Amino acid sequence: MIRVFIVDDHAVVRQGLRRILEEAEGIEVVGEAGNGAEALSRIHSLGWDVMLLDISMPEMSGGDTLNQIMAHNKEAKVLILSMYEEDQYAVRLMKAGASGYLTKDVAPEQLVGAIRNAYLGKKHINRTLAELLLQECCNDSSKPLHAILSDREFEVLKQIGSGNKVSDIARNLSLSVKTVSTYRAHILAKMKLKNNAELTYYVIQNGLLN
Repeated sequence: MIRVFIVDDHAVVRQGLRRILEEAEGIEVVGEAGNGAEALSRIHSLGWDVMLLDISMPEMSGGDTLNQIMAHNKEAKVLILSMYEEDQYAVRLMKAGASGYLTKDVAPEQLVGAIRNAYLGKKHINRTLAELLLQECCNDSSKPLHAILSDREFEVLKQIGSGNKVSDIARNLSLSVKTVSTYRAHILAKMKLKNNAELTYYVIQNGLLN
């Protein structure tokens, strides 16, 4: 029996995933968490084989959660389930140790197949992700500037590109204003840009808005 731990901040999504997995032979849902911090507090006491982890959550992003999980157990089987297309997060998360990356419109049978593959120690890689990984390996010089950002910095970058103020970003990402300002400073330094106007132009030109 494959034991699955679901981590997503939307109860309706967790319920939908549970319903799908309860109908799959040999799979059971052993727990749920509404954010990364809650998941981390339970991973050692809750017996699980595969985690379904949302990328965008309050308090702690899926990327930060994944990093902490892999730091303690590099053999952990974590599948990322995200609303974002592969070209925004998938490569960096796979490099961080994820067992696969699926968008939330994935067919139930593909989700179940990915869980079975992860349990067996295999990576779930679709055609789009395979092409992105190949490009990453063979053409590092063409990597976009935002590829060097952390997951949280990337989220802040997109929020800035959407025209949100620091206070709005802090509220949207459940961060303090000071923390958002620090992320903004890091983004500007890493990308060698000068201000929000240049960040916004970059976001729009690279099609990073949802």
